[in-house]
Amino acid sequence: MDRPYLNKELRRLVANRADYLCEYCLIQEEDTVLGCTVDHIISIKHGGSSNEDNLAYCCVFCNRFKGSNIGSILWETKEFVRFYNPRWDNWGQHFKINDFRIESITSIGEVTARILGFNDQPRLLERQILISKKRYPSPLALKRINL
Repeated sequence: MDRPYLNKELRRLVANRADYLCEYCLIQEEDTVLGCTVDHIISIKHGGSSNEDNLAYCCVFCNRFKGSNIGSILWETKEFVRFYNPRWDNWGQHFKINDFRIESITSIGEVTARILGFNDQPRLLERQILISKKRYPSPLALKRINL
């Protein structure tokens, strides 16, 4: 399967729309060593497209962990639950920031946080450092949380 080509204008639109924040974990692009990239929310292999309604801006860590997955099993109920979708969902309805952890509020939040590794040790440490420097959550991230 060929990788879809995303031109500079489309990449810029996605980045600007996200305020240069990862739309999953809300880290600012300038605060993550490897930067951010454009993610297909629903991967091409699952029938997703490369139009702006199916693209999200995300940090390399969220993108790597998400891969082409679209959801996961919620083990308590043994049900398949889709991931948080930045085009459909409000971040603050599925997650909350508690100290330096991103806690889930819903089952969508739970499977997303688990698979994307929001609270893996290196990411907690990164967030703890950013919080101590008053860089997380940024004012733009707070705006997204409270939409």
